[in-house]
Order: sequence, then C-alpha cells, then structure tokens
Amino acid sequence: MEEMGRFIGIVGLGYWGKNILRNLYELNVLHTACDFSSEIIEERKKSFPNVNYTQNFDELITNHEIKAIAIATPAVTHYELAKKAILADKDVFIEKPMTTSTKDAEDLVRLAEEKGKIIMVGHILQYHPAVVKLRELISQGVIGDILYLYAHRVNVGKIRTDENVWWSLAPHDVSLMLMLTNSEPYRTYYQGVSFVNKEIDDIALVSLEFERGIKGHIFVSWWHPNKEQKLVVIGTKGMLIFDDTTKEKLFYYPHKVEWNNGVPQAKKEEMQIIPIENREPLKEEMIHFVECVKERKRPKTDGYEGLRVVKVLGKVIGDM
Repeated sequence: MEEMGRFIGIVGLGYWGKNILRNLYELNVLHTACDFSSEIIEERKKSFPNVNYTQNFDELITNHEIKAIAIATPAVTHYELAKKAILADKDVFIEKPMTTSTKDAEDLVRLAEEKGKIIMVGHILQYHPAVVKLRELISQGVIGDILYLYAHRVNVGKIRTDENVWWSLAPHDVSLMLMLTNSEPYRTYYQGVSFVNKEIDDIALVSLEFERGIKGHIFVSWWHPNKEQKLVVIGTKGMLIFDDTTKEKLFYYPHKVEWNNGVPQAKKEEMQIIPIENREPLKEEMIHFVECVKERKRPKTDGYEGLRVVKVLGKVIGDM
C-alpha cells in the first residue's frame, strides 16, 4: 500500500463528525479538521490539541497535500461541499444520506466518474462485523430464501429541524435491505407522524415490496421511550436478528414451519448466539476508505450504492 502520510481532511466536527475525527486521528491520516463553528473547534481542541484546525473549507480544497475529504456536515450541505471537493481533484467520503435529492446524487456520481475520483458513502452498518457475518450466513443458505425483513431504529434522539426522521435514520436500513435482497423495492407505502414539529415527521413506518415476493418494513423514530436498533431477517429455513443495542449482536433462530396433515405447525428450536469479532464499525469503515484512496479501488458503499439509497428515500416520501 502506498505511503501517503497525513492526507485526509474533514469538514464537520459536530455530533457524528467528532467520531470520524477521532478515527482519522488514530489512523494517523488526518491532515486538517474544519468546522464553521469556532465553539466546536475549541471543544475538539480539548481532546485533540495537536490537530490543524480551520473554519475555512477552501483551505482543504486548495491544499495539495490533502488528497481526500470526509464530509460530516448537515445533509443539505453534502452536495455543494462534495461537488466542490471533487472539482478540486479530491476523493470524498460523504456521511449518509449522500445527498437530499436523486438529481444531486446522480450529478456527483457522474462528476466523480469524469474526474476519476472516489465517492464513498457512510452506510456504516455494512462495515459492522455482525452485518458482515449476517450477510455471510445468508449467502451460505443458513436461513434459506429471504421472505421478510424488519428494521427498527428508535430512540429519544437528536431531533433535527433540517431533515425528517425518514431521511435522518432510514438510510442505514434502506442500505442493508438493498444489499441483502440485491434489488430495489418496486412498491412503497409511507406513514409519517409529526408530534414535535408539525412540519417534520419524527416517526415513520414504511412498507417495501421487493422482487421474488420479499416484503420489508422500516420503523424509525426519534421520539421513543428507549433506544432500539434491530434488523430481523426471516427466511424459509430460519431467522436472524442483528441487535446493535445488546452485548451479543447476532442471533440465529432455526425456527421453521412443518406441515402435518395439511395443517401448518411452528417448530421452535433453541436460539443460538453467533460469535462476532469485537471491532468498531466506524474504524473498519475509515480503514476501508483509506485503503480505497491509496489503492484506487471501488468502495463497498460507493457513489452508486449511495445513489440507490437516495432513490429509495426519495421514492418513498420525495426529495428533501
């Protein structure tokens, strides 16, 4: 792998950006950290005093030592910042959602292809060791053919005013469902509820219909009494549950249905805990981005994958 030193800049050091900042720092690839808020920069200096900070994004754009930029700003700014970075000959990592409209996502993908630049989108769960193992088990036929997927992502969380709960939380689960079904939904149903801000949904339930008769549901809320992050995958031979809020992350239920004289009967089996390597998903994601930039290879969650997710988000409820 080519030795490039500190070659990545980051813009956005807030709620999630501070975690990306930490990982890039620990990987010894962080060149400059940018945020438009002097208060946030002063806060980050307490933990990372030796980092080069700036409030001017153009300093990242014009610095020839910076080969790639991680964007962790509000979603409505992703397109403008990413386009500026790509035009300045930088690879980009863009937090989810990639953009807030299909048109903008298509434009970034086209531009990156023309310039020979890498786009990687922060669909972090695809780098989670439990999800990697879940995908492996499904590909091995452990639960047979997928019949149904259910994602549950709720909490009394960060209530946003610049995007609704569907655009804020659902990209994770849409990305997983597209990956596991290897298809895009041909029909969707959306039901949203707004309690906190009457113009922005803070609870959403979405039904998705995929090829081969696969059905899916996604329930997201940032106005919920407790935190739950769960994906249930039901197949013809068994079931898998990925639960990101428990110590053991992945569970296998070899339940199945048997027919007795024309009558279906549920045959329950003992639940099995699937052992998972203890690795931080964000660290795995950042390592992958660094490798892709150095080796010029296509990321697992590249611009096309990000575009597919944005298309589904927009198909369900419309662009932001």
